[in-house]
Amino acid sequence: MAPLLVALALMTLLPVSEQGPHEKRLLNALLASYNTLERPVANESEPLEVKFGLTLQQIIDVDEKNQLLITNIWLSLEWNDYNLRWNDSEYGGVKDLRITPNKLWKPDVLMYNSADEGFDGTYQTNVVVRNNGSCLYVPPGIFKSTCKIDITWFPFDDQHCDMKFGSWTYDGNQLDLVLKDENGGDLSDFITNGEWYLIGMPGKKNTITYACCPEPYVDVTFTIMIRRRTLYYFFNLIVPCVLISSMALLGFTLPPDSGEKLTLGVTILLSLTVFLNLVAETLPQVSDAIPLLGTYFNWIMFMVASSVVLTVVVINYHHRSADMYEMPKWIKSVLLQWLPWILRMSRPGKKITRKTIMLSNRMRELELKERSSKSLLANVLDIDDDFRHGPPAPNSTASTGNLGPGSPRCSIFRTDFRRSFVRPSTMEDVGVGHHRELHLILRELQFITARMKKADEEAEVISDWKFAAMVVDRFCLFVFSLFTIIATVAVLLSAPHIIVQ
Repeated sequence: MAPLLVALALMTLLPVSEQGPHEKRLLNALLASYNTLERPVANESEPLEVKFGLTLQQIIDVDEKNQLLITNIWLSLEWNDYNLRWNDSEYGGVKDLRITPNKLWKPDVLMYNSADEGFDGTYQTNVVVRNNGSCLYVPPGIFKSTCKIDITWFPFDDQHCDMKFGSWTYDGNQLDLVLKDENGGDLSDFITNGEWYLIGMPGKKNTITYACCPEPYVDVTFTIMIRRRTLYYFFNLIVPCVLISSMALLGFTLPPDSGEKLTLGVTILLSLTVFLNLVAETLPQVSDAIPLLGTYFNWIMFMVASSVVLTVVVINYHHRSADMYEMPKWIKSVLLQWLPWILRMSRPGKKITRKTIMLSNRMRELELKERSSKSLLANVLDIDDDFRHGPPAPNSTASTGNLGPGSPRCSIFRTDFRRSFVRPSTMEDVGVGHHRELHLILRELQFITARMKKADEEAEVISDWKFAAMVVDRFCLFVFSLFTIIATVAVLLSAPHIIVQ
């Protein structure tokens, strides 16, 4: 019983609200002579002030192909209706009413850049009317607005989408739109989007005089500033592309004799092609600009294709022979001297420095100008030329005059003279026989020496071509590694921002 008595005592202290027939009587009194076409102002020469604001609930979709922004927004319109005022004490304390908008005058505020099929995507809710004439109209809706979407910096792009609201028929002298909050839209109830990060939503009031009409028209424009989240694109597109391109760099470290150098490059190129075909589905399907990520993928594709071409060049250089190819002077200078010196490369037993390069060039110039010293082969050729003139006489100075005491021919003849006790005619026959045998031996020595020299020269040329191929491999490794790093860093730093949310 005690709680019941306390409740009755509290009810006697609270003011009694007399509802029921009073609200019906109030509605009949307000709407009996109300005209929905009448602009509710006390003085027709003054504009009706309408406070306008909105609450952004959710970003539903950003359609890059159709240039659309789809959002869930609650509008907020407040104005004072001169014809909807009453004394609440005369109507049982009724201070507010909920009236359907088709029975009242309401501002014809629409979104100018709407792309909705019905143009106005709001749901018609009741208007809250208070006894002082203030009206509050909060229609929710799914707004589909046009938005110029720039994908130049995709996926590190910012988008600014405008939503322009204004009266469709009233000019600024009849209806004055006022921004409800100077900070712009209300973001307190915003639901986070998985792809876009909301930066802000500022608002601005504009008064524009169009060419068609002399009266000024007032509009309120809200700018939705959003930023694309890059976490998905970074780990699913950029990182795999960098890994595949780095495998192409490893191909330059593989020896040409392994037989898999070209196969590795072609396999990487095919795998990158398949990967980019799958990636193309995630890129915006527009042609007004080339996305930054698309430019990066094209560069990586070009780099991998170029690595395959250069691998063919390296293999071609590695397997060249002396009898088929002669190394040009510029290749010797660039690939055998200066480029190895820049890349800090050296050959077995040969250290390549700037000093050795200059000395080698100077020695080559001296050899071309003057050949003062003769080798053993040159002496052999001179002897061979002497024998071609026929056998000289035993006492002839032609056979010994041009030879020194220590020459091979003089020693041979001395030995033959001591061992033979024959007549001069017999001695002459023996000398002729020895001359012929010596001529044959010298020709064989000349042939063998020429073959050995040719084999050494061919081996040196083959070694030069292989070293040139190695230099090209090392140069491509450095250059492609450098360009891959530069391209990746440039993609990340050239964007207006990098944010992972």
